[in-house]
Amino acid sequence: MRRGRLRVLLGAAPGVGKTYEMLAEGNRLRQDGADVVVAVVETHGRAATEAQVADLECVPRRVERHRGVELTEMDVDAVLARAPELALVDEFAHTNAPGSRNTKRWQDVDELLDAGIDVITTVNVQHIESLNAVVEKITGIAQQETIPDAVVRGADEIEVVDLAPQTLRDRLSAGLVYPAERIDAALSNYFRLGNLTALRELALLWLADEVDSALRSYRAEKGIQGSWQARERVVVALTGGPEGETLLRRGARIAARSAGGELLAAHVSAQDGLRREAPGALAAQRSLVESLGGSYHQIVSDDIPEALVDFAHSVDATQLVIGVSRRGRLLTALTGPGVGTEVIRRSGDIDVHIVTHAAAGGRPALPRITGGALGWRRQVLGFAVALIAGPLLSWLLFSLRSPESITSEVLSYQLLVVVVALIGGLRPAVFSAVLSGVTLDFLFVAPLYTVTVAHPLHAIALGLYVIIAVLVSLIVDRAAREARTARRATAEAELLATVAGNVLRGDSAALALVSRAREAFGLSGVRLLAADGTVIARDGEPLRDGRSTTIPVGSAADGGPRAVLELHGDPLDGAARRLLDVIVAQLSAAIEHTDLSATAREAEALAETDQVRSALLSALSHDLRRPLAAAVAAVGGLRAAGSLSADDRAELLATADESLTTLSTLVTDLLDVTRVQAGVLAVSATQVDAAGGVLAALDELSLGPEDVELALDAELPPLRADPVLLQRVLVNLLANALRHSPPGSRVLVSTSRLGDRAEIRIVDRGPGVPADRQDGMFQPFQRLGDVDNTTGLGLGLALSRGFTEGMAGTLTPEDTPGGGLTMVVSLPLAVPADAEEDAE
Repeated sequence: MRRGRLRVLLGAAPGVGKTYEMLAEGNRLRQDGADVVVAVVETHGRAATEAQVADLECVPRRVERHRGVELTEMDVDAVLARAPELALVDEFAHTNAPGSRNTKRWQDVDELLDAGIDVITTVNVQHIESLNAVVEKITGIAQQETIPDAVVRGADEIEVVDLAPQTLRDRLSAGLVYPAERIDAALSNYFRLGNLTALRELALLWLADEVDSALRSYRAEKGIQGSWQARERVVVALTGGPEGETLLRRGARIAARSAGGELLAAHVSAQDGLRREAPGALAAQRSLVESLGGSYHQIVSDDIPEALVDFAHSVDATQLVIGVSRRGRLLTALTGPGVGTEVIRRSGDIDVHIVTHAAAGGRPALPRITGGALGWRRQVLGFAVALIAGPLLSWLLFSLRSPESITSEVLSYQLLVVVVALIGGLRPAVFSAVLSGVTLDFLFVAPLYTVTVAHPLHAIALGLYVIIAVLVSLIVDRAAREARTARRATAEAELLATVAGNVLRGDSAALALVSRAREAFGLSGVRLLAADGTVIARDGEPLRDGRSTTIPVGSAADGGPRAVLELHGDPLDGAARRLLDVIVAQLSAAIEHTDLSATAREAEALAETDQVRSALLSALSHDLRRPLAAAVAAVGGLRAAGSLSADDRAELLATADESLTTLSTLVTDLLDVTRVQAGVLAVSATQVDAAGGVLAALDELSLGPEDVELALDAELPPLRADPVLLQRVLVNLLANALRHSPPGSRVLVSTSRLGDRAEIRIVDRGPGVPADRQDGMFQPFQRLGDVDNTTGLGLGLALSRGFTEGMAGTLTPEDTPGGGLTMVVSLPLAVPADAEEDAE
């Protein structure tokens, strides 16, 4: 019997339209003549979904009783007896009621497939087993119902039902997903825009992996050897050297250029384990790979290029990143082409990036203008050309000798002298001239095979040889000196331009200048020390033999140097010292810039303090004077009046009591905000029940069900906070929410869990606060609109945020969907989630 085909509709979150799409597809197939039944569907009361069910045949559900409660499940036997062509089964990951034949609904579906019935089903990405933990980190909610990846991957078709996150939130706000009483809580928790975006990306990437796996299986079945580069995959070759971090970050940038790009790092180790490696560096680079979202792979092979290319082909890589060789020119000439060349030759259709790095040589040092114009390498090469080309030329000319060839022989030797002079300068040229003259006299000038000069003209010719060689050598030497001077000038100009620009970098200028100085002067290490010995910036390592130079930088108020520059290496010549003076001057400017920036920050702090002081004096002149004046008047009336009625006396006492209570509250707030700003707030953190803190705040404000709506999570673990401070925070936030809520509107207070933190949300339907003012409203002495002077000093939100942060929490404002402001208090749980798992 033919096994049925399974089609899975995958969604990123509830409400994207999976069930609707399943039913719509069933209706389309039914209209085309297919035999379609609804085996089980959950409409969740959504009108559009229920309308799709109306024209489809529904198989009655089976009723199970569990602890006195009736539960309905899909009747597998009834669907098998009905034997349709296609069965629509909602919620693929559902757990069946106790007593059912199968524990999971996907097992029921497997029976239908074995019977030859095609099935269309739905599942959300959070129910896939391998993604469950990731989804919990994103949403803070653990999913109890999961389905093995192999079951979903075994489907004949997998289709993502996609919906933009903001569109899903709009549907939720419009009441198309959940009933009205669940909308606010859903939007504020699971259906946050960031959560939905992450879940959507997770679903698309999971499906992309599945498509990639299917593509590999197809290639294997068809025997296709070439790679199909359907997705950007970047392989970075690691050696354990210092260039690894540079290569990884470059590879990560290449992979990030295309959606769904993958980063893979590969290290090839020798089979005998004798290849020199740096385990510590490799471990650090492996951690970096994982932090960049990539994967690390260890390959064992003695042929590094072949192993890298084979691995790249095996993972269908599109790019291969390797570092430029750290070998010098001489070693390259002696050992042949390196790994990079072989990788390029064998890579085929894989693009190879050879990345330069600091380990391959930083900026070159300034060219030296002392010593000979031509380096010793060119002089050695000149002698080598004279010793090799001279005998070869002599053999060639001797074999072609004739009585009339003396002129060509003389000019040939003269050309050799000029060539040697151009290559090696004066010494090789004189050597070549003498050698050529002697050879010419010995082999071509009578008497042959002797060095006897029989004619004075021959002696003159030999002298001319030497003179020409010296003249050409002098010209070459002068040109070389001028070229080296020009290179030195260019390097100095580049250094000066770099130095002039570095001082504008602020805090990084000193380090950049120190690094450039070490590179330019070829030093082993450079350190910039403050007057007290503190290291401001350093580059390289100091020499142990004590070869160092100390240069004062700037001048302090006491007449001493502001800092000291230590140069470790050979002493500098005069030209280098002049450039060093420029760097020292710029270092002094950079240090002064840093000091001025610190002074400016201190001045800003003082300005803010003055602003707060001014606001405080303004508040004291108004807000404290009013209750104080009322209390003084009430007490004065009580003392001055000879006879007062009981009602008048009670009224004066009430006025005095109210005024003194208000005054006490204001003074307490002032003291608290002073403690918060001074960082001396006393916090006694302990385990606190969030619901208990909310109820205590409601009791203090005498609020009831007509004022506040509660949505408290009964399963929320205790949080870690100071109960007194938490109550004051909630009282301030509730009072603000009630003050700005329209008449007849209730404030919503909800509690929930998000990962290792608990959230308390206070939601109002008032006018809200513009996004550009939300940060400013937490400053002391701020009132919304700055017109209501009857509500205190404007310290409530400043104190609330200070108290919350003192308890290792956060207080953040959010816009309430539909209008209003939501204040979110986030505090750590007393027992983190991982500790709970360990306890279990």
